[in-house]
Amino acid sequence: MKKLILTMAFLSLHVAAIDLDSLATSAGFTIEFFAKGVKNARQMALSPNGIVYVGSRRAGNVYALQDSDNDGISDKRWLIANNLTQPSGLAFKDGALYVADIGNIYKFDNIDNTLSDPKSTIVFSDLPDDVHHGWKFIRFAANGDLVIPVGAPCNICTAPTAKHSRILSLNLKTKELTELAQGVRNSLGFDFHPVTGELWFSENGRDLMGDDIPPDEINKVSKLGQHFGYPFFHAGNIADPEYSKGKDPKEYTFPELLLGAHVAPLGIHFYKGKQFPKQYKHQLFVTEHGSWNRSKKSGYKVAVATIENNKIVKYTPFITGFMKDEEIFGRPAAILEMPDGSLLISDDYANVIYRVRYNN
Repeated sequence: MKKLILTMAFLSLHVAAIDLDSLATSAGFTIEFFAKGVKNARQMALSPNGIVYVGSRRAGNVYALQDSDNDGISDKRWLIANNLTQPSGLAFKDGALYVADIGNIYKFDNIDNTLSDPKSTIVFSDLPDDVHHGWKFIRFAANGDLVIPVGAPCNICTAPTAKHSRILSLNLKTKELTELAQGVRNSLGFDFHPVTGELWFSENGRDLMGDDIPPDEINKVSKLGQHFGYPFFHAGNIADPEYSKGKDPKEYTFPELLLGAHVAPLGIHFYKGKQFPKQYKHQLFVTEHGSWNRSKKSGYKVAVATIENNKIVKYTPFITGFMKDEEIFGRPAAILEMPDGSLLISDDYANVIYRVRYNN
């Protein structure tokens, strides 16, 4: 069992490489830095006391950030854990912080009150330990279960176990897993619709089929155990050259939205606050992390999917400027809604967290 190294540290700030002037957002909105120097910032979680917890991927760290003077900018921070294996995903519930690394779910009880000396236990370890697509995004469902995606341990392959290429739900009391969705190559963001309760998730499509196929996806789980096509079909009906033989695309669930190929959608979030104009209420914000192997880069933005009658009718850029003329300035990763209705957006390339407000 890997030893978890816990330390308390006040981390020094440094000026982020990205210039906010390079970013453009929809009219009426302002972007500022909530935190700088948060190495490889990924998923975030908020405690009722206003502590923002942040996971990372390559950095192997978990951070705690506090805006102690309520000016919208964090001025205190702690290193909660380090030397973990890609602890990208975390969630907060009943005073405890839950952290997912590749194969384990850690629990930090009473974390807000133990920032100087945090203690953790492993509450679940029966997860695949593949590093390839092993980093996770986690969130609690309304029934108290912890939802955990497990990616395919490859670019393209059939699932080697009944836990791969799936979105699972973990009952933390019984330790039982329930399959919510299958045929999912790699999902790194999901949210529950605030009215219907349905699970919507982002999906990163396979590589090495060319610059323009297959599209990445936004999907919706309408019934338990739906199969979303991987590895047989991509983006609904694009047949995989290796795995589609003898298969019918009609047997699988088609996406709700096709995005650009390789744009790498990560965090998605249904807006529930009141600060933004009413047209954003219950609309889906999406972070496109950006392509890594396309001949011409794509993605690198935050967008909004407009939903009417439970269907996406429009997809509009919300924040752009993370990439220009093939030069990368930032890569948006995850979204956290704050109590005042502003949004935090992590950027694991620029090592910052932005705060987006509406100037009402």
